[in-house]
Amino acid sequence: MNRKNWNSYIERQKPQYRGTPFPREFVAEMIVVIPCYNEPGFLDTLRSLLEAPLPAIRIATVVVFNSSERSTAEGVEQNRKSFGQAKEFAENYNDEERLFLPLLFERLPRKYAGVGLARKIGMDLAVEHFLRTDNARGIIVSLDADCTVSENFFNAIYTAFAQNNRLKATVHNFHHRAGNNKILESAVRQYEDYLRYYREMLRFTGFPFYYHTVGSAFSVLADAYVRVGGMGRQQGGEDFYFLQKVFALGEIAELNDVWVYPLARFSDRVPFGTGPALQKILNEPDDVLKVYSPDAFETLKQLFDRKDVFFRKDPKEVEEMTIDLHPALLHFLKEVRFAEDIADCNSNCASLATFRKRFFHHFNAFRIIKYLNCVHPNFFPYVKITSLGGKF
Repeated sequence: MNRKNWNSYIERQKPQYRGTPFPREFVAEMIVVIPCYNEPGFLDTLRSLLEAPLPAIRIATVVVFNSSERSTAEGVEQNRKSFGQAKEFAENYNDEERLFLPLLFERLPRKYAGVGLARKIGMDLAVEHFLRTDNARGIIVSLDADCTVSENFFNAIYTAFAQNNRLKATVHNFHHRAGNNKILESAVRQYEDYLRYYREMLRFTGFPFYYHTVGSAFSVLADAYVRVGGMGRQQGGEDFYFLQKVFALGEIAELNDVWVYPLARFSDRVPFGTGPALQKILNEPDDVLKVYSPDAFETLKQLFDRKDVFFRKDPKEVEEMTIDLHPALLHFLKEVRFAEDIADCNSNCASLATFRKRFFHHFNAFRIIKYLNCVHPNFFPYVKITSLGGKF
């Protein structure tokens, strides 16, 4: 642990959200952080965690009940009711191995209030706790207030970090609960197929950071959390932005046998994510999700496959080496000034290994999305997710 860096990180955070509230006698090695706003069923999540067997460590669960300056009266009231229920739950089930810690934050500034800030508050408090207890190997687990978890949840995550002291983060599997709602069931399975399809196509291209970025389905080493500057305050997509920085550190484990089970529902709370995606499916004339074409990924793979040949090449040579690529990709590369990026890589990299790393610093997950949006539908038509076989 670099205590100076950790202290510096904590001191940069807003003082009103700081101050480790953990009992001094409870020393956690793993902390689950759950943002919660207007979730009447959140106790199902706590009960699920309670039922999951523990490894031989102490685990804390922090529930960050949050509302903003513009939250509805109903949402604020539900939060207060839930906070009271969570305190009662904690009184009944806290013991030497488990700590449930509910926190209530109200009237958060409208500019930042939302799931990102709430997740950040909880995770920053986890960092404070690990700093106080001098635990550089502390594990922060991200979950949502509408999730249940598989029985092996704690044991598998802990074992992954215990067996690999270089591990920075774990990514978990997911399966949404849709109940008996046939329409919702169809929509959410399509959305899950899309997430897995997108992950597999990124892997196919050779992109090294292809992992899922689901806010309720990852854990991160506290030291890695500090190194990337912590969770962002975005009001949606905070998981994506944060995890891209963590992935770049290397050593990520996909725990495909660890499951979270979020509640499927139509929602417009955040600008993107499961809720808006499900609503988008329903807005399609045939209720079928349209996704990026496999051909667009195949085209991108051709560029990634030849990245090594750009090492120590001048702009003229790079242009000659890309002239046979698909016109759609050439159009995009010109738009983003790809030749300048390669020049930057060559100016700052003495080895092929560092060149590769810097290449994907430029052609990162954000640029891939920009590319896909640029080439659809003019160059590549969107395709129905149901036409892809669903084997992801």
